[in-house]
Amino acid sequence: MATTLTLISHGSTEAFRRAALPAGEPLDRFGARDCARARERLRRFDRAWVAPELRARQTAAALGIEAAVEPALRDLDSGSWAGKGLAEIAPQLLAVWLNDTAPPPHGGETVTALIARVADWMKSPIGEGHCAAVTHPAILRAAIVHAIGADASAFRRIDVAPLDAAVLSFSDRWRFRSLAPLAEPSVD
Repeated sequence: MATTLTLISHGSTEAFRRAALPAGEPLDRFGARDCARARERLRRFDRAWVAPELRARQTAAALGIEAAVEPALRDLDSGSWAGKGLAEIAPQLLAVWLNDTAPPPHGGETVTALIARVADWMKSPIGEGHCAAVTHPAILRAAIVHAIGADASAFRRIDVAPLDAAVLSFSDRWRFRSLAPLAEPSVD
């Protein structure tokens, strides 16, 4: 069974622009504009999924991707830190969270648990052909870590921006093919 899976990171949000952890916010005007630019370059997909959060659903709609909501593609749970800017978090606690995959100080999901969740979803039969999933940067990083068989510590070494697309392929196992932007981001 040959499959290509394009994982698309949602468009930009106010939380992204102010270096804050997400908390259910919508796309900002830049994210909507960037989606409109990227829509023209997208191909059709045989099957598609979207994370349940508003920003992911808005991105899928703006890209013209009809997708089924998939709970396994939800964002990393940042617990009590949801909506907080990185500067609002105690530096020593932030350092633990950024440098360790053990239980987070915010009471949310661990990176290890996130990678396991994404790996479980990738084990399910997703079908043949070219599939897509509109989701979050953390999910793209987790999928790449899983595909290359890396340790969870590699998770924070992968940069994923709004509207980046990670392409994976599957024949006998998952392989990482590329990570690139769908459109040049708005800077104004």
